[in-house]
Amino acid sequence: MVVGAFPIAKLLYLGVRQLSKPVANRIKAGARRSEFFKNYICLPPAQAYHWIEMRSKMKIMGFRGSVIKPLNEETAAELGAELLGEAIIFIIGGGCMVFEYSRQATNSRRKEEEFAQTINNLHTQLGELALATETLDAQIREVNRLLLSLPAPST
Repeated sequence: MVVGAFPIAKLLYLGVRQLSKPVANRIKAGARRSEFFKNYICLPPAQAYHWIEMRSKMKIMGFRGSVIKPLNEETAAELGAELLGEAIIFIIGGGCMVFEYSRQATNSRRKEEEFAQTINNLHTQLGELALATETLDAQIREVNRLLLSLPAPST
């Protein structure tokens, strides 16, 4: 019974993806505690997200020129931490996809090179067989010529 190679790379990707959520949750918790992280990393994207979301909703509903109030600091910090966590999960998943794509491309390239080498070897063997066939054909012609040049036996 032949057993295929264990897909260790796929298992590792699954592990990385599963670990990305707890890592993102940990970073989110750290972002909520740290003032620097909260003020400079979480709040600006959250306020921008809120502004874009509200502006889009207002345009869809037909309101023009309405002033959008910014989120309070606690809500913005929470939204920013959530956005950060989702971004981390997305980046890790995207990185896994890029790595898997490059791995598959490398495997595909290797298989194509092996196939090209096999074709090249077959062409070489075909040339050697053609040369051997020509040599044997020449030897057969020489033997036939020698047989025809022999005197006919007298009976």
